[in-house]
Amino acid sequence: MAIDNHGLNFLRYARTKKPFGDTITLGRQSILVLKPVLQALLGPSCGEQPYCERLLTQCFGATRVESIDKSAYEQATYVHDFNEPLPAGLHQKHDTVLDMGTLEHIYNAPQAFKNCSQLCKSGGQILHVLPANNFCGHGLWQFSPELFFALYCLRNGYIETEVFIADLTNTAKWYRVKEPTAGERINVWSSTPLYVLVRTVVSQTDFSHIDVQQPHYVHEWEKGAALLTQTAGTSKRLKRWLKTMPLVYRWLVAAYDFYWRSKRKAQTGLDGRNPGIVAIDIKSCI
Repeated sequence: MAIDNHGLNFLRYARTKKPFGDTITLGRQSILVLKPVLQALLGPSCGEQPYCERLLTQCFGATRVESIDKSAYEQATYVHDFNEPLPAGLHQKHDTVLDMGTLEHIYNAPQAFKNCSQLCKSGGQILHVLPANNFCGHGLWQFSPELFFALYCLRNGYIETEVFIADLTNTAKWYRVKEPTAGERINVWSSTPLYVLVRTVVSQTDFSHIDVQQPHYVHEWEKGAALLTQTAGTSKRLKRWLKTMPLVYRWLVAAYDFYWRSKRKAQTGLDGRNPGIVAIDIKSCI
């Protein structure tokens, strides 16, 4: 639960979209940005600080900063287990909800996402900076960009949803994730740790998390069960036939694997290997 360079830049990006106003953080957010970096980015008044409250009020225009955590060990404003439903007294109290690396540590992720939206006023924004690829062991979860397009969609009561990928080895570049279209998956392959950065706006208080489906499968279902069964049946028959020739089958599998490994290795940059994302210079965003 900390703000690092990517998190700091994402806050700067969000500030260009909407005033922070009354802000709440999931857990008290510490700051993992060196003092010279903070001063270069935000001015001499932003020195080293143990937690983010002063940073958010002085440099991001937050009018008030509160926090919520399961334990009182860091003196959070509210003590509540995010695995459980949010008390009604905390509903719709905040203009900005900041999750700078908390939800991956919460087992009941659907309830935690619902709690984030309930904390937020209608028209308020939610910001997530969460682990995507290559964070096995850091928390309980790693998150796919497709989750946020499926959850934070217009049908469910959200607008302005944007999703980025950030490579921890490159703090000068982000990758904007394209919204999945019918029948398309947004796969992101990487050999380095990645964050997923998400911003959305709660457009109505009666948001819904009931219908959260991956677009690829919705498209397949809408094509019709008969066509899907026919396609799957053809594929299975071909695979069974090839397996009657074990040497040929093993050679084809090895050749296919070699082809895709070589193709990914030959392409440089995350966007070169992943057509669903587009590289952008962070400076152009903030």
